[in-house]
Amino acid sequence: MLVWTAASAQIVVMRDQEKIDADSIRRDYDSRPYFGLYKDNYFTIGTSIGSKPSRTNSDVKFQISISQRLTKSVLPWHSYLYLFYSQKAMWNVFEESLPFHDLNFNPGIGWSKLIISKGRLVGKVSLILEHESNGRDGEASRSWNKISLSGAAFIDPNIMVHAKYWIPIIDGQGNKDILKYSGIYQAGIQGITNNKRWVFDLTFVKRKGWNLNGNIIANVGFRLFPNANQFLMLHYYNGYGENLLDYNKFHSRLRIGLLIRPNFFSDF
Repeated sequence: MLVWTAASAQIVVMRDQEKIDADSIRRDYDSRPYFGLYKDNYFTIGTSIGSKPSRTNSDVKFQISISQRLTKSVLPWHSYLYLFYSQKAMWNVFEESLPFHDLNFNPGIGWSKLIISKGRLVGKVSLILEHESNGRDGEASRSWNKISLSGAAFIDPNIMVHAKYWIPIIDGQGNKDILKYSGIYQAGIQGITNNKRWVFDLTFVKRKGWNLNGNIIANVGFRLFPNANQFLMLHYYNGYGENLLDYNKFHSRLRIGLLIRPNFFSDF
């Protein structure tokens, strides 16, 4: 959950290799705000790669993602609960009347535990129950649920690797084969430069099957102001499942826009 990665990680993961006892780390985390960002928040505009830009293959894509921690780390194993909500939109701003192509709603609840080793916060594990749908009915309806197990580990102060595997509960009649396109697990890496000006992340989402088919999401961001969490963002998506309505259609699109994220790592 981004509340801890934004603040606690930056302060206590590896601050000049300073060693702090586990109780101090948990107290520092528990003192952080309950409400915060979750995944990346962004507003981008772009078009398809490999074809001439047109009003049908160019659009705006944006995402809003927030979380609310429900408890301090007082549950068994010093774990905690949190709620989250993400909303992603595909907006056809170049078409007449500027219609929204698809809106995807993603609420959920999670249980998470910080991993502390030798006085350092080195990662976390989470068990997440989430729902995702596009709020439509009839033939355009798309919906599924996931029970996800995720983990993140800090390689050093500037690098985090993460992975997430889910057990799907598919209830949408129009997307029974969604695992072939939107995947069964994902893995990725996030990084930030020493001067905190550049951020990057790369995520690979494995689609169902034994071959190496997958969806690729890549982002590069440049911090606009030294003490701000706003970045100029280059966003690349290649594969299927970019949105629920078109989950079984291939997209390769490059977009540019504004990214809002914590000072350290984002969730995934």
